[in-house]
Amino acid sequence: MAGLVGSSNNPVSGMTICTILFAAVVLMLMLGRDSEIGPIAAIMIGAVVCSAACIGGDNLQDLKCGQLVGATPWKQQVMLGIGAISCALVMAPVLNLLQQAYGIGAADAAHPNALAAPQATLIASVAKGIFGGQLPWTMIAIGAAIGAAIIALDEALKRNGARFRTPVLACAVGIYLPMEMTLPIFLGGLIAWLVERRLGVNTDAEREHAHQPGVLFAAGLITGEALMGIVIAIPIVVSGRGDVLALPEQWQFGQWLGLGLVAAVAWFLFRASTRPRLA
Repeated sequence: MAGLVGSSNNPVSGMTICTILFAAVVLMLMLGRDSEIGPIAAIMIGAVVCSAACIGGDNLQDLKCGQLVGATPWKQQVMLGIGAISCALVMAPVLNLLQQAYGIGAADAAHPNALAAPQATLIASVAKGIFGGQLPWTMIAIGAAIGAAIIALDEALKRNGARFRTPVLACAVGIYLPMEMTLPIFLGGLIAWLVERRLGVNTDAEREHAHQPGVLFAAGLITGEALMGIVIAIPIVVSGRGDVLALPEQWQFGQWLGLGLVAAVAWFLFRASTRPRLA
């Protein structure tokens, strides 16, 4: 699924949730509904499948990119192995660092502004809900019905040749992610639409070519934000103070400075996507 040419989507969340649902039901039948170890075991099984899906999807994408640029397959495979081992050694201390600095998931007194973890919260709720008998099956059924309706609508739009589409993955992400995450996604889509209008895009090939600079720019923003989040966490953990890097009060401009920076980044993204370049 992740190795298709022209698609970088790897449905990790869906596969993980399906795995945990199946594993939780099997474990519940074997261990009973009141088992304390059951939810933990179901999450561990899902974690293994999730990790395998992530690494597998990444490897497929890397190998396909290597084929496109003429890379040597065995050298790629060696580096992919090194990358997988490096990730296993790096991820645990980084997550511990983020947990100590910001908190992850549910907010508490020590971390009132914890990093959102919607996928993890959803997966934990599914595992606990099956064993505790509190899983909201009505909401799940409603979500399944909405998903089926979105897919049907998207197919109808595709059949009629409409330029506006309703991909179920994008709609699902917009439904269950918090607003502070979906708003930047919406703004990015709006900028992409403005770029297409500015460049007069009509075909899929033209659309892909037009989006390449913007995708690279956005990828740099995502990577830079992640790296800076880790860098900033180090002095917070070392000092034990969440405000160790805070600006003096007279230099704090509230939300207006952040809004201005977002507008500037959006403008640079638009300019990077629309400036003249070689075909």
